[in-house]
Amino acid sequence: MRKNHISPHSRAALQALFVTFLWSTSYILVKVGLEDIPPLPFAGLRYTVAFACLLPFAARPHRVAALRCLSAGTWARLILLGLLFYAVTQGANFLSLFYLPAATTSLLFSFSAVIVALLGILLLGERPTWMQWAGTGLCLGGAMVYFYPASFPTDQVVGLAVAGVGLLANALSAVLGRHVNRSGVLDPTAVTVVSMGIGALALLAGGVAVQGLPRLTVAKWAIVVWLAVVNSALAFTLWNRTLRTLSATESSVINNTMLFQIAVLAWAFLGERLTWRQVLGMGLAALGTLAVQIRGRPD
Repeated sequence: MRKNHISPHSRAALQALFVTFLWSTSYILVKVGLEDIPPLPFAGLRYTVAFACLLPFAARPHRVAALRCLSAGTWARLILLGLLFYAVTQGANFLSLFYLPAATTSLLFSFSAVIVALLGILLLGERPTWMQWAGTGLCLGGAMVYFYPASFPTDQVVGLAVAGVGLLANALSAVLGRHVNRSGVLDPTAVTVVSMGIGALALLAGGVAVQGLPRLTVAKWAIVVWLAVVNSALAFTLWNRTLRTLSATESSVINNTMLFQIAVLAWAFLGERLTWRQVLGMGLAALGTLAVQIRGRPD
C-alpha cells in the first residue's frame, strides 16, 4: 500500500504559511507586552536577543573572513541598513502598535511594497508595469475605504505619523538591502546577522536612553524571548529556506495572508473589531500590494 508523501513544494508552502502565522502572532504578543514594557526598549530587547541567537551562524570561518575583507563603503551600507531596518523600522512598528490597533498598523506597513516600487523608479531605474500602477491604485483605494471617514483621536494621529516614518524607513531598507545582496560580497545570512546586530544594539541603547530600562516579570520575559527566538530567529531562517522552493508569486500570496490573519487574531485575543467597510478596505489593499509585488518578477 502506497503512503502519501507531501511533496517538497507543498511542504515549503506549509512552512511559509506557518511562518506568516508566527509573524502575525507577533502583533498580538507585542500589544500584550506593551501593557507593561515601553515600546522602544521592548523592540530593542527582541532584536538583540534574536541577534544573539543568530550570531553563531555569522561566526563561521568563511563569513568572518569575508567580513574582514569588506570595504569601508560596504560597512557603511551595512550600518545604514541596520539602522534603517531595525532601529527605525522596528522601533516605529512597536511605537505605532502602542497607539494604534494591530490591524491598522499591519495595514499601514503592508504599503511598503508600493513605496518600494516607487523608490525603484527613482533609485534603481526600474520601470513599473501597468499591473504595478493598478496595484498602487488599489492600495490607495483600499486605504481610503478603510479609514473613511478620516477622523482620528490625537493619540492615533501620533501613531499614524510614527507608522509613516516606519513605512518609509522599511521601504528604503528594502531597496538598500536589495542593493547590498545583489553585490554578492556577503551571503544573505551574514548580511542579516550583521545588520540586525548593528540596528538592534542601537535601538536598545536609544530606547533605554529615552524610555528607561524596563523591569520585566517572568511572563513578559517569556514574551520577549519567544518573539526573539521563535518569531524572529527561527521564522526568518525558515522563511529563507522556503524561498529556495517557492516562486516569488507564491511567496507574495502567502505573505499577504498576514493582513487577515492579524485582523482575526486581534479580534479573537484583543477584542479589536472591524466593520465590513474596513474588511473591504483591507481586501483591496491586499490585492493591490500583491499586484505590486508579483509584477514581472522571475519565478
